[in-house]
Formats: sequence, C-alpha cells, structure tokens
Amino acid sequence: MQIEGYVQALREDLARVAALGDESTARAAELLSVALESSLGRRLQEALGEAALELSGQLDSGRIEVRIAGGDPELVLVRDEEGTTPAEPADEAFTARITLRLPESLKARLEAAANREGVSVNTWLVHMLNHAAEPRGHSGGSRRRLTGYGRS
Repeated sequence: MQIEGYVQALREDLARVAALGDESTARAAELLSVALESSLGRRLQEALGEAALELSGQLDSGRIEVRIAGGDPELVLVRDEEGTTPAEPADEAFTARITLRLPESLKARLEAAANREGVSVNTWLVHMLNHAAEPRGHSGGSRRRLTGYGRS
C-alpha cells in the first residue's frame, strides 16, 4: 500500500479548499501541506496499525502485522505455527460434562478442523470455547501487541 498517494490526495484537497480564498490563503495552504506531509504519513500508518490490532482480535488464530517495506506499509496475515494450539490445562481436571446436539454437517466440520490441528474434537472445542470466553477489553492482553519489522 503506497501511503504517498493518500498524502498527495490530502494535499490536493487542502489546495482545493484554499482556492476559495485569496492568493495568500492558497500559499499558506501549500506551506501547511508541505509541513504536514510526514506527519500525515505517520498518522495513516498509525491508523493501519490500529486496524491491524482490531482485525487480529477477530481472528481465531494468527494475527495481522503492519510491515514497512521501502517506506510503504503492508498488511500481512501471519498464521500461528503448527503445534501452537495449547493443550488442555494440566492443572485443571476435566470433570464437567455437557451434552451437545449438533447437525451432522457441523459435527463433520468440527472433526475436520480438529484433524487439521492434530488434536481431538474435545481438545479443539475446549480451546475454541476458552478463546471465545476470553475478555476482549483493553486490559493490556497480548492480543493488543503490535509486532512487525521494517525493511528499506
């Protein structure tokens, strides 16, 4: 994604608005747009970072990273590595039971998903339910961490 195009569009918008005034207004707008150019780029990158965090919070696994390549940001989906699905907590016994009635087609999809993860359906369901029950507030959880790298 090339930020420069968006910054240029904002400069042109400012110039159009300033054209409604006199020549000194147009000149002031031009000077302001030059002075604000790098700040506008940074603010757009910050907005992309916030968007990446929000999207990452909606993913079941993996995260969205903002990577800077040649000055331009890229949004990249980073999938969790195989085998990172946490097993059942060792210190907590599985004593609670529930009976769950499912459509056969959903049961087949759950089994396929568990197979892809290399775990039992029970383990997969416990992991998904645990993930879904996690609080999504702004309490500083690890899902709100922004990671990435720069490359020029």
